[in-house]
Amino acid sequence: MGFPGARSAFIAALALSGAAMPTFAWAGESGGSVAYDWSNVRVGGGGFAPGIVFSTVEPGLAYLRTDMGGAYRWHAREKRWLPLQDAMAEGSYMGVESVAPDPVEAGTVYLAAGMGSRAPAAILRSTDYGAHWSVIPVPFAMGGNEDGRGLGERLAVDPSDNRRLFFGSRHQGLWTSEDAGVNWRKVESFPLGGLGLPTARRQTHGGLSFVVFDPRVKGRVFVGNADSGAHHLYRSDDGGRTWSAVAGGPPADLLAAKAALGRDGMLTVTLNDGIGPNGIRRGAVWQLDTARGTWRDVTPLQGANPPPGGYMGVSVSASDPKMIAVSTVDRSRPVDTVWLSRDGGESWDELWRRSSRDVSQTPFLDFDGKANFGHWIAGLAIDPFDPGHAAYVTGATVYGTNAFDRSGGMLWKPWTSGIEQTAVITFISPTGGAHLVSGFGDIGGFRHDDFAGSPSRIHLQPFLTNTNTLDYAGKSPLIMVRSGNTHARTVPDTSLAWSKDGGGSWTGLHVPACAPRVDGSPCPEASGDAAITVSADGSTFLVETDVPRLSRDRGVHWQVVEGLRSRVRVTADKVDARRFYAVDFDQGRVVRSDNGGASFHVAAGRGLPADLTSLRSANREHPAPITAEPTRAGALWLNIEGRLWHSTDFGESWRASSDAIAVERFGLGKGAAGQAEPALYALGSVAGLRAIWRSLDGGARWKRINDDQHQWGLRIRMVSGDPRLFGRVYVATDGRGLLAGDPAKGEL
Repeated sequence: MGFPGARSAFIAALALSGAAMPTFAWAGESGGSVAYDWSNVRVGGGGFAPGIVFSTVEPGLAYLRTDMGGAYRWHAREKRWLPLQDAMAEGSYMGVESVAPDPVEAGTVYLAAGMGSRAPAAILRSTDYGAHWSVIPVPFAMGGNEDGRGLGERLAVDPSDNRRLFFGSRHQGLWTSEDAGVNWRKVESFPLGGLGLPTARRQTHGGLSFVVFDPRVKGRVFVGNADSGAHHLYRSDDGGRTWSAVAGGPPADLLAAKAALGRDGMLTVTLNDGIGPNGIRRGAVWQLDTARGTWRDVTPLQGANPPPGGYMGVSVSASDPKMIAVSTVDRSRPVDTVWLSRDGGESWDELWRRSSRDVSQTPFLDFDGKANFGHWIAGLAIDPFDPGHAAYVTGATVYGTNAFDRSGGMLWKPWTSGIEQTAVITFISPTGGAHLVSGFGDIGGFRHDDFAGSPSRIHLQPFLTNTNTLDYAGKSPLIMVRSGNTHARTVPDTSLAWSKDGGGSWTGLHVPACAPRVDGSPCPEASGDAAITVSADGSTFLVETDVPRLSRDRGVHWQVVEGLRSRVRVTADKVDARRFYAVDFDQGRVVRSDNGGASFHVAAGRGLPADLTSLRSANREHPAPITAEPTRAGALWLNIEGRLWHSTDFGESWRASSDAIAVERFGLGKGAAGQAEPALYALGSVAGLRAIWRSLDGGARWKRINDDQHQWGLRIRMVSGDPRLFGRVYVATDGRGLLAGDPAKGEL
């Protein structure tokens, strides 16, 4: 029926015959778009930014690279960081391996982009400060979100010929471009060809860790090596035609991490026994006199038993080459810090001892007591136009100060306005209370009372670094439950909690210990793998442990749930407190409880495919397969291999919605006026276009609601609407934080 008029003729024939007229959803009915306004739900920083670089030719210009959220540019006039890669649909490019501002043309900047060795990699070039990009796929792999991402900068522009670039790759040696990044060739004369691509997952190489041009001497360039070997610094004095290892200096078992060159010709290099950001036990700082070729050890802490940890960040003042700063990494005792020397490394000042931090604009940094100096301090930079202005990165934020060149107390503040670099695992938009409660990786999650301000309500008591599941009671929405895990193999106290005030405060829940496992692995509740669900009236908590259990007295007593298999994800009806639903992965059937979770039985499931085992998932971060409507009892939605199915009778019968869209993630929101169905929001593909879509008619027709400027690498974990605000949608990204969208003025 692909010819014009076929559909209307077919329906007319059915009508004339008296046959029942089915509902048809045609691919041609979907398409088009609705304009939306997008903004971040503010946290303020929140993740690891391995590198920060100031422009050497324009005051007030700086770039920040993150490991999974793209790059940012500091906009001095607006006093905020601007995300530079939101228009990109390729998720791998959001892991930025290196950033290189052009040392001649202020508006030109390059990014080396690629998440890992098995992901697409490219060199990105912009001539308008990152507003638009030329994307050049390259044949060498990158690791913007792999171990060693704090090394660098690997990409550099020749100040004597700014069409020439060098890139030190992780696995495939040194590469160069002589036409501003358009074409690349391997530098065959370079002594190290690379170790080749990794053969095992989660394996990587440090490779060539940095490229530094000497702006005083045309043709002079240095390249660091972070792979094991006899030499870790190489030099060329003829523009890269010939190379030689720099002899002497640091011990051969220390790997070159970063380097900074002063205008006096002194090259300061940080080195470690690993590539980080974790696992470094020993490090050093050495300085090379590039004119004489002589080395000296300028490590701040020397002696027989320095504290464990190493050194990574390094910067030299442009106005005074004797002013040098280095940062520690993995020094947990007593704390990571920045060291400052004013005499070229002869003596050092440990800045954390005379520093304070004002985190009032991002209060979550105080979650475990007063914010300390930081950790994973891989990036460190002194402003070349203002030696009093300096910044360093941590695993959770970027700090800046305007007192770097002064004695006495030094105040640091988060320099994060505009930066939202977090991995959002889950969220809920309840029917009452705050419109949004979130679950993040690494920083737990928040109750968001004000989308424009960094939230003060972080999930504590217990604090779980990752929040994996959240649920609220549909008829008593201030009652919430959550589950999560820490970075350790087992959770110290409990992985479960509940709240009676809409996520403002929490109380831990403890379930009976599980029977010892044959393989010795921890119980789900001990590892954070056990999800938790709350009934519509808030009276029942159901925990999906090895033996599912429920409590009707806030965790004082627990009883075994009958008829529910181990580790099955449960959905509570949002209106009827008696009803709970799940997909029994072993039977491949929908099961239901009609007695408040005490027992489950197979629902008829008429219309569904006979086998639902494809919905099985062991990932603790994945949402439950069944979604319940917030305002209608027994109304359920289910995504089966990209197609949505809908039930309005408690799972007894189901019908499929349109096959015009292949759904990856979906959620529900307040329906349009006059519509019985909720608004549907989905990440999926329509006619081959992967985007975020909205349907107002139960999934028959879909319209795109994001646009080409708002794609965020399409690294999206969750999409859902607001049950109280028509048109409002929330998007949980893996790297660009939490986003809220509303129809643009004049749009519905």
